[in-house]
Amino acid sequence: MLKGILRFLRLRKIVVATGGGFDPLHEGHIRLLKEAKQLGDVLVVMLNSDEQLRKKKGQTFYLSEDERKEIIESIRYVDKVIIDPGKNITCEEALKLVKPDILAKGGDRIEGVMPEIELSVCQEIGCRIVYNVGGAKVQSSSWLIKRSKGS
Repeated sequence: MLKGILRFLRLRKIVVATGGGFDPLHEGHIRLLKEAKQLGDVLVVMLNSDEQLRKKKGQTFYLSEDERKEIIESIRYVDKVIIDPGKNITCEEALKLVKPDILAKGGDRIEGVMPEIELSVCQEIGCRIVYNVGGAKVQSSSWLIKRSKGS
């Protein structure tokens, strides 16, 4: 899993990471991935596990972490996908494994509203944070789930 990422680091490539549940995948995710890839040479997606999604949203929508991983791996902007090994809903454990040069946060993430633990890990590993990647929030997995339930 990390062997490929470490190879990129040895080649002095700029590694960009982004994370999320991608459950379900939507246009905002594609915009995030496309723009994040433009920030460096290698894009690694830190995918929330099923356990993390249940903690964060109360459920997974319909795809397992393995299915979501396979779908995201097929997107041309993505070089590597890892399932976040952490137990928290934040991505600090994946960040420690990947050690990216840049962490790309989506359109709904702004400076000052990021979990302190992620900020701390980014500082520790020397990772620059880029906010609002992919532009303004145009869609939300939570919105799609609500809509599917008729709420």
